[in-house]
Amino acid sequence: MSFITINNIWQEYGDHVVLERLNLQVKEGEFCSMVGASGCGKSTFLRLLLGQEAPSRGSITLDGKPLTAEPDSSRGVVFQRYSVFPHLTVLDNVTIGIELPQSPLFGRLFGAKKRAAREQAAQMLEKVGLSHALQKYPAQLSGGMQQRLAIAQAFIMQPRVLLLDEPFGALDPGIRKDMHALLLQLWGETRMTVFMVTHDLSEGFNLGTRLLVFDKVRIDPHAPQAYGARITYDIPLNETRLSALSGTRPDNVYALRS
Repeated sequence: MSFITINNIWQEYGDHVVLERLNLQVKEGEFCSMVGASGCGKSTFLRLLLGQEAPSRGSITLDGKPLTAEPDSSRGVVFQRYSVFPHLTVLDNVTIGIELPQSPLFGRLFGAKKRAAREQAAQMLEKVGLSHALQKYPAQLSGGMQQRLAIAQAFIMQPRVLLLDEPFGALDPGIRKDMHALLLQLWGETRMTVFMVTHDLSEGFNLGTRLLVFDKVRIDPHAPQAYGARITYDIPLNETRLSALSGTRPDNVYALRS
């Protein structure tokens, strides 16, 4: 059964067509890596999934219901540039993700609830290897540690869908390898559905259970913005990993090129 359904999505900005004829069905727990040339609409597609933008045409449903018009707790996001609060400590950066949903008016918890939230945040930070830096500020952390903090922020919210926009693009190769292992570990524990944009083809192949290739099928040299990108290939990957998580073998998927 499809968890996320993309039905004939188009995204246009005036005469500029960014995406056209996107059709996709994603099961819960899949890890979809998205690759393609710069400017072919991958990040635009993430914004549609997040709810930052509404599609010009078509529909997106999450668990059978229309996607809400604004980002909510069902969707978490990690960007290439570290989306952390510079004025808060590492511990408070993650704790606030628990406090805001429970106390939207004050943005803070008190007493036993506060202690429980901080303990939960500390446990998440231990998972991402930051238990030694709870009282530090983001500026005191390396790039890799800041990205670990951003991932902890996203996972503490327990979203059903995690959206990653080039999350490791600014990291050194050695640190990226560590971050890959961390992401797969957390994904395996939570089984959330993941969409990750990357320009690194090997990263897409190694992390995902599906590889979605975005490309422009139609090009008019006299009107370069007249046509948008589509998902030209939908390639199944790492089926053993997905089967181990779900207990079932995923259905065959086919190229969506038309």
